[in-house]
Amino acid sequence: MSRRASHAAALRGAAPTFAALGDETRLGIVARLCDSGPASIVGLTEGSRVTRQAVTKHLRILEDAGLVSATRQGRESRWQLLPGGLEEAKRSLERISQAWDAALGRLRAFVEE
Repeated sequence: MSRRASHAAALRGAAPTFAALGDETRLGIVARLCDSGPASIVGLTEGSRVTRQAVTKHLRILEDAGLVSATRQGRESRWQLLPGGLEEAKRSLERISQAWDAALGRLRAFVEE
């Protein structure tokens, strides 16, 4: 597989992560879990205008994207951030940044010729 094809495949693989993080509510949930650690749905809805049902829906989308997981404790689930998903998103952004820098370098060389 060529480097370009490999790069494109890696970005396609990261698309669900970016789609999940593209929603303001889900991004807020990720930020809250990042700041405060594992939390229940009740804890995640505290102080917000989002219902428990809506938070549950958003958590399922984040879970499907590999960003969070739940652990059952008694009658409730505690949701935690899975750093691997965010690390993959970071690597994807770094690849995009490197490609952009290379394109700008080629443009600069072309203009200077």
